[in-house]
Amino acid sequence: MKGIVYKSTGSWYTVKSEDGDFYECRIKGKFRIKGIKSTNPVAVGDHVIFEVENADEKTIGIITEIEDRKNYIVRKSVKLSKQTHIIASNLDQVFLLVTIKNPKTYTIFIDRFLVTAEAYDIPAILLFNKIDSYDENELLEVKYLAALYRKIGYTCIGISATTGKNVDKVKELMIGKTSMFSGNSGVGKSTLINALEPSLQIKTTEISEQHLQGQHTTTFAEMFDLSFDAQIIDTPGIRGFGIFDMEKDEIGDYFPEFFKLKGGCKFNNCLHLDEPKCAVKEALENDEVAWSRYKSYVQMVTGDDDTYRIDIFEKP
Repeated sequence: MKGIVYKSTGSWYTVKSEDGDFYECRIKGKFRIKGIKSTNPVAVGDHVIFEVENADEKTIGIITEIEDRKNYIVRKSVKLSKQTHIIASNLDQVFLLVTIKNPKTYTIFIDRFLVTAEAYDIPAILLFNKIDSYDENELLEVKYLAALYRKIGYTCIGISATTGKNVDKVKELMIGKTSMFSGNSGVGKSTLINALEPSLQIKTTEISEQHLQGQHTTTFAEMFDLSFDAQIIDTPGIRGFGIFDMEKDEIGDYFPEFFKLKGGCKFNNCLHLDEPKCAVKEALENDEVAWSRYKSYVQMVTGDDDTYRIDIFEKP
């Protein structure tokens, strides 16, 4: 039988068959020794082939094959630093929820996410959430960031999942597609999903006042069928993205505004760091490239993984 993985809990997978029935499945042991460098050989969104067995008066499925993925998106494994964790696969687009406060989404986090999406050829959309709760200065910061990323070519929408502002615009972009929602814990993913499809009633929690961080309400990625011809994959709150399977001279290609300029660099393999006659550095000096983006790029190229939460807008 063929099906799509709708939920993964690490050892069990909920698979929806072509007939629309759901099966709780395990995987055959061979997937664990296939040389896949991820902690999870099967991900939500995977198209799989499975067999049905009866055991202890229960019907369970055994996943025997994973079909080729159109794409997938990864993050760094929490416990195993040299391994990746596939968050979801076969995506049409990803939405990153961004908040200016409670919690604050740092530009390095946004840029790592966008680079990962570019690397795996997945269109990314930025949703600036909680705009109903911001003061004048915070709204100016939202407008600045949205203008920065729109100039690069990304779609940016200011929304309020709580009041429903512009939720209809998000819904329009989702029709007929499989979308993933992601972001730091506490940015309002679950609230937004509930606004899009109230019948789901996804659990939400309040922000921890002590740490101003969201608490994890989603433990595992899960896909939902929505009433308006769309699928959504909700993901656990993500604290950081590592850069995987990328050589240093590749990373700049996943910054679209750098990629457009690289033909003007003196050296074909220019890393845009200390090389002479670098078109990216010249554009940076002329304020044609955002300093926040360049700083994110340098951190990725130099492997300075511990600084992805530094706020470049705040002086020490």
